Amino acid sequence: MRRPPEQADIAIALHGITKRFPGVVANSDVDLTIRRGTVHAIVGENGAGKSTLMKILYGMLKPDEGTITVDGRTATFGSPAAAIAAGIGMVHQHFMLADNLSVLENVVLGGEPRQRGGLDFRAARARIEQISATYGLQVEPDRLVEELGVGERQRVEICKVLYRGARILILDEPTAVLVPQEVDELFGNLRDLKAEGLTILFISHKLDEVLAVADEITVIRRGSTVASVTPHEVTAPQLAELMVGSALPVPELRESTVTDRPVLEVSDLAVTDPDGRHVLSAISFTIHAGEVLGIAGVEGNGQAELVDALMGVRPISSGTVALSGHDITRSSTRSRREAGMAYIPEDRHRQGLLLEASIWENRVLGHQTVAPSARGLLLNRRAARADTQRIVREYDVRTPGIDVVASALSGGNQQKLIVGREMTGRSVALIAAHPTRGVDVGAQAAIWEHMRAARRAGLAVLLVSADLEELIGMSDSLAVILRGRLVARFDPKTVKPEQLGSAMTGAGASAGAGGAV
Repeated sequence: MRRPPEQADIAIALHGITKRFPGVVANSDVDLTIRRGTVHAIVGENGAGKSTLMKILYGMLKPDEGTITVDGRTATFGSPAAAIAAGIGMVHQHFMLADNLSVLENVVLGGEPRQRGGLDFRAARARIEQISATYGLQVEPDRLVEELGVGERQRVEICKVLYRGARILILDEPTAVLVPQEVDELFGNLRDLKAEGLTILFISHKLDEVLAVADEITVIRRGSTVASVTPHEVTAPQLAELMVGSALPVPELRESTVTDRPVLEVSDLAVTDPDGRHVLSAISFTIHAGEVLGIAGVEGNGQAELVDALMGVRPISSGTVALSGHDITRSSTRSRREAGMAYIPEDRHRQGLLLEASIWENRVLGHQTVAPSARGLLLNRRAARADTQRIVREYDVRTPGIDVVASALSGGNQQKLIVGREMTGRSVALIAAHPTRGVDVGAQAAIWEHMRAARRAGLAVLLVSADLEELIGMSDSLAVILRGRLVARFDPKTVKPEQLGSAMTGAGASAGAGGAV
């Protein structure tokens, strides 16, 4: 039996926290106690109220009812600056970085070091390098953020929080973009932080990771706390049932639906960056109707460039791309979309949605020239709204209505809206970049089922994911990308995550290789 925490042991105590929005009660009488020097995980469905609760603790929102105590003192945060001053830092799931600034400028923004009336960038660089070395963040102060991959951006956000001297860290989905080896490194860093007395709130949908790293776990369901347990008291299936009332979903394809009809054919594809450096070289593969090809790789090895090239966002230096037998190598993104190319982007906020536009307007994005969004040259508003209602119903997008702006939805419901939009209509191929990133087990299971159904209907799918369990379970074949090349091929039925991880880091790049994919 767990010992109740002494007052001196408590870093944060939330009592009776309630937050209402029009038509929605996001938090209802939430109680939460966080012990000092521990990793405390917060789990729950998308829309359960986790993010709202953390935004209240970080001063981004004010509670309608309830109290917050930090280090034994009642606190009222009117802004994130007030929370930061109290030693609380937050790394958001969707990063708060300025692309046109360097890493150093982003880290010090709002807290610039000064000396004799000027900015002391030498001291700032030294401090950033010290934090980077101490916690293994590997950030480069002088690189532009726009040049960084998603994983690198996350490390910059963590560095920024530590730079401000936070003693309480809120990490929202910190492992969403990491491969297993990187997750292990992060967990080692968290243990080091904990050993130094820091307190960490760890929000995650990956229950095995929660059980591995957390000292205590609080489950939130429909805005209320329903349980507080230790990893020794609960299994992943039990935790999933506490969250959503059902068993933990498993990514699996079951029966084979692969046909002999090629849909997406890529031959000797090469892409160069503005400096003329090859970021992709000799990429070749074929995906048939009813087939899912999974691409595994450490973030920054060419996955994003491959997706961009296939969607016509990034120019192709050499090689060809064909869709259903038609050469689309030089086609525009719009032409590719109209030819049947669907796209789930890796970053739903930057690439998938207009956050301040309504849900039904977001349903039209990328489909504005085809039915039901269009009738001839004109927007078919009535049909678009009706189809949005269908997506909300069939994909379980939890929203008060289709006129609500996309930013009002939880991350999982935003993702389900995008998946519903992209699996609608005449698509013959789907480029799915991290389709279940940052969603809960319930939404994850729903997205997997929709992908299985689309595959049965003959869709050809390129699946890019940082979740190796998802890749192994949801792919008919697997390829590993390393430094812009496909270096290995594996059979998902026999491969182990450790083999994939070794190939992804170059330690076993030839293992399982089977020639051109």
